[in-house]
Amino acid sequence: MFPQLGATADTLSKASTMVFRIGTDAHLYDDPDDVNIVPLLDSKFDSEKCEALKRLLALIAQGMDVSNFFPQVVKNVASQSLEVKKLVYLYLLHYAEKRPNEALLSINYFQKDLGDPNPLVRAWALRTMAGIRLHVIAPLVLVAVGKCARDPSVYVRKCAANSLPKLHDLHLEEVLTTIEETIGILLNDNSPGVVGAAAAAFSSVCPNNLSLVGRNYRKLCETLPDVEEWGQIILMEILLRYLIAKHGLVKESIMFSSCSTENVKDDSDGNSVYKENSDDAGDGLFRSELEMVAKSYLEGPEKYLSRSDYRDNNSFLMDISHFTSAKDNDDVKILLHSTTPLLWSQNSAVVLAAAGLHWIMAPMEDVKRIVKPLLFVLRSSSASRYVVLGNILVFAKSMPSLFAPYFEDFFVTSSDPYQIKALKLEILSLIATYSTFSTILQEFQDYIRDPNRRFAADTVATIGLCAQRLPNVAALCLEGLLALTGQESQNNEMDGEGCVLVQALASIKQIINLDPPSHEKVVIQLVRSLDTIKVPQARAMITWMAGEYSSVGSFIPRALMTVLQYLAWCFPSESLEMKLQILNTAAKVQVNAEDEDIRTHNKILSYVLELAKYDSSYDVRDRARVLKKLLPCNVSSDYMKEEANYLPHNRSVQLAECLFKRGAKQQAKPNDGRFYLPGSLSHLVLHAAPGYEPLPSPCSLVSGDLAHDSNHVHVEARGGATDSDLYEYGLDRSDEESISGSQDIATDSDGSDNSYSMSDSEIEDGAEPLIHLSDTGNANLNHGGSGEDSLMGLDNFGKLMSGKALESWLDDNPSQSSSQVRQAGGYSARILMGDLGSKVKPKTYTLLDAANGNGLNIDYTFSSEISSISKLLVCIEVSFTNRSTESMFKLSLHEEESNKGLESAEGASGTSERDVPTLVPMEEIDSLEVGQTIKRVIQVQFHHHLLPLKLVLWYNSQKQSVKLRPDIGYFVKPFPMDGKIFTNKESQLPGMFEYIRSCTFNDHIVELNNEETGPSSKDKDKFLVISESIALKILSNANLFLVSVDMPVAGNLEDASGLCLRFSGEILSSSTLCLISLTVGGKCCEPLTISVKINCEETVFGLNLLNRIINFLAEPPTMRS
Repeated sequence: MFPQLGATADTLSKASTMVFRIGTDAHLYDDPDDVNIVPLLDSKFDSEKCEALKRLLALIAQGMDVSNFFPQVVKNVASQSLEVKKLVYLYLLHYAEKRPNEALLSINYFQKDLGDPNPLVRAWALRTMAGIRLHVIAPLVLVAVGKCARDPSVYVRKCAANSLPKLHDLHLEEVLTTIEETIGILLNDNSPGVVGAAAAAFSSVCPNNLSLVGRNYRKLCETLPDVEEWGQIILMEILLRYLIAKHGLVKESIMFSSCSTENVKDDSDGNSVYKENSDDAGDGLFRSELEMVAKSYLEGPEKYLSRSDYRDNNSFLMDISHFTSAKDNDDVKILLHSTTPLLWSQNSAVVLAAAGLHWIMAPMEDVKRIVKPLLFVLRSSSASRYVVLGNILVFAKSMPSLFAPYFEDFFVTSSDPYQIKALKLEILSLIATYSTFSTILQEFQDYIRDPNRRFAADTVATIGLCAQRLPNVAALCLEGLLALTGQESQNNEMDGEGCVLVQALASIKQIINLDPPSHEKVVIQLVRSLDTIKVPQARAMITWMAGEYSSVGSFIPRALMTVLQYLAWCFPSESLEMKLQILNTAAKVQVNAEDEDIRTHNKILSYVLELAKYDSSYDVRDRARVLKKLLPCNVSSDYMKEEANYLPHNRSVQLAECLFKRGAKQQAKPNDGRFYLPGSLSHLVLHAAPGYEPLPSPCSLVSGDLAHDSNHVHVEARGGATDSDLYEYGLDRSDEESISGSQDIATDSDGSDNSYSMSDSEIEDGAEPLIHLSDTGNANLNHGGSGEDSLMGLDNFGKLMSGKALESWLDDNPSQSSSQVRQAGGYSARILMGDLGSKVKPKTYTLLDAANGNGLNIDYTFSSEISSISKLLVCIEVSFTNRSTESMFKLSLHEEESNKGLESAEGASGTSERDVPTLVPMEEIDSLEVGQTIKRVIQVQFHHHLLPLKLVLWYNSQKQSVKLRPDIGYFVKPFPMDGKIFTNKESQLPGMFEYIRSCTFNDHIVELNNEETGPSSKDKDKFLVISESIALKILSNANLFLVSVDMPVAGNLEDASGLCLRFSGEILSSSTLCLISLTVGGKCCEPLTISVKINCEETVFGLNLLNRIINFLAEPPTMRS
């Protein structure tokens, strides 16, 4: 009628929209195809550049590809405007992986921004570099992170901590040690914000390297209350794992009762946790659930339930030495004290994490402090209510007395969703006591009238559970359930009403099973109600009870005749479920019948079997056929003779009685519940979520691994903190350690502190002496290991080892001054090493795991063999294992198409070298049976010692891509030489061809501890143990030749300073010589400082090999068998 009004309204709407958009960036989304972006990016004004960059980010938010603007955007990374720089960083983060070449052009600007005076710029630059995630710049990112970890700005150090997981996601195992060192530095930071970020990095990168936590444990506990909320959750988990691994469980905690070898339940002092509340009748449930919860925390639910003897209390008992006391252990005290305020945190996740920690580690009398905080979260946070109730449910299963006084907090409200109602009902069934049950039962009566019949049925089930836990109220519950059954039977024709009736009968059945003789009349009453009950499942349940208790009391056997006649008459019109129960009931009555009733029961059973024979359901026909074979002696029909031949008389009777006759109660079924650590995602989803791990084994952390003082925390970066050292940390890309050919130490020491001896007979037999003497003052004269020198040393060895000559040589004579020793020259003892091959354990790496390969598992190890085809090829032993249930055929590895045409990153020259294949074709495996393992040696040419090689795996006519990662330690081959030649070659490569770094070595400590506690503790000298540990470490990770081991001669035999090991090798691609010298400093029984020096003409290769050696020398020790 008035169209102008509509136009006016539309105009006003648009006008109001424009008003609200004033001062915002909403207009950027209006014109996505704006062609003026490029001129704006090239503008001289920062405001126009910001406008263009905002438009690009708006297009990215809409899902459009704007990577074609990458060159124009990269140019603006040098802008002095903070706003422009920030927008450029956001753009680069999004497209760096798609345009890696252009992204690398901006790396120099990022490095420049790392030195900017503004901490925001430094943090943005670091965050952008770490977010690019390109393997090529990973070493530079590592250097930047190491620099920013010591930045004076808290925000920059926090960004450095957040960058470490991104760097670790590149799978640079070669620099993992450096990353862990940086995490250790950040964990020792004074800022709580940095500590929280460092804890998150620790959890992601090295969650099992608990020695980093041990160095800063007390400081972390003191900083915990000030850390940000989400960092508190991670940090509490880390501290809990460290505490259990270091000190074990707490004797006074609930974990002690089910895991220790002491019988706490029979404590003579009456302090047993099971006697805490005499009013709680759920003691048996408390024991079983507590045991399972505690063992699931430590073992993992799947492993615990998979053991065949998990019901045996002695199957998972730990020694008392794996427990500590909360009263005497200061570490336990400080952690519990630091986490107590967190129970009242505003973040419900923090409250739950703190409650879980106290649940596991707090003494029994202090566990109750977690109740009120959990109930407060339950009332105040509706979003986390389901999660909190799920954890309270586990606590209530183990200790019902904790929440018993607060039962009213678990009453259901009308606004609760069904899942919340179900959890509250289950908790109420656990915490109900005799004194509170009357109040709870009144509440249940209101729930039964709820319109949601599913919830009403759950309430009826809860009443049955309460009757089982509290036997004295079973009669009251039974009376109410019978009344409910009568009411529901009138309405069972309606949809949804039958579930309440069925659940009521199920609860009645559970109560009757507690004491069948006293509930005989209840069974008779239920049987009489068959005429009025029409729900098939309910009728089947009553029929089952009639057959199950057919021999109980005196009333039921007399009424069975009428009941069976009624059931036989109704058989054709009954449901499938009811027919099966009628057959079972008839068989049970027949087996339990008295002599005078057998004939009558036989007739009824024969009639029912005859009806079942022609039933339309094959399940009913099969059931009837089985019963005929089991009861041939009792069935007086035409089928008796036909079926009697199948089973002997006595066997059929025994089998029938075993199946149908009431006897002793069967063993309770095992509890199949899963219990995960409180607050974990696995606890919520009821299965092990990715990344879930149970608690560590108590006292599994070796004291030698900590190397820290609890009262004094000091963290020092290995190799120094200079920029040049930091730059060298990550130059090696190889992320896996390899095991190569090796040699063994032959020891022949008598274990004395100041002398070495060898019998004359050994010398005469040609045995090589363990130690040679050399004058380091003139190394060129006597550094060689030639045969002539060895024979001279052999002839004079007896004289050198005899009398006072040895004492003066070792400077044990107090009358000889140190000046005289220096004038005589610096002497050293040459240790001759034998074959180390038997002690080197090759490390295996996974090329394809069974989970991703449909049961095919492929492992590989680097071999010390040298290729006979080309010097550019590296030999690798590959193992194919079939872990599936079917055979596999036609297995082979081939070069991926993308590798073809690529040239070696080392710049190999010459036609013959370029013609070398990337992968020498391997011999195809025709068939791989189930469980079979077949090995093949392949020869590959890596294009660069930092980049993985892409291969294609073919099996069962399927194609799958895999990556073979290089190890720079096997880009060399052994180059035998003696000490004299080594010294001469080393003197020819000084200055720019010499690279030195230092690290800390700890492997020998474990070996020395084993030697001291072993039966042959006097058979080895400490110098020999140290030399053997270092040599094995080198030869297990690089294909080198051990030239010599020189031991210094000094008065203090506890000082290993001056011990020198020399190795030699030749680079495969260029035949360039590579010399490695390791000089040891420090006490024998303490961590040693090893200075590694490499002399090599190829600078890049030498630096990368140096980083590789430093990294694996600094790794934690591994036990050798």
